[in-house]
Amino acid sequence: MKKFIIIFLLASLVGFYSANAQDSTKKITTKVKEGAKKVGHKTAEVASKGKNAITDKIYKDKEGPNGETIYIDKHSKYYWIDKKGHKVPISKDKLRNKQ
Repeated sequence: MKKFIIIFLLASLVGFYSANAQDSTKKITTKVKEGAKKVGHKTAEVASKGKNAITDKIYKDKEGPNGETIYIDKHSKYYWIDKKGHKVPISKDKLRNKQ
């Protein structure tokens, strides 16, 4: 009976440690995914801004509501680039003068 109790205690300790290892693995995996997503968004933003600075005109006298750089495309549409690298259209009346 003593052997059975000792084996049971050892098995429960091993199970406890393996459960903790799985939890920490999930936490690390989640952090890596979040970091990769942030890097991907920043890369897309920088690439979009670089491409649009070359292909489209930059509106030098105006800025967006939060100080964003405003671009003008070939169809005279105004837009700015968000943190994910997407073009966000903006109407001319929402533009403000640069300070």
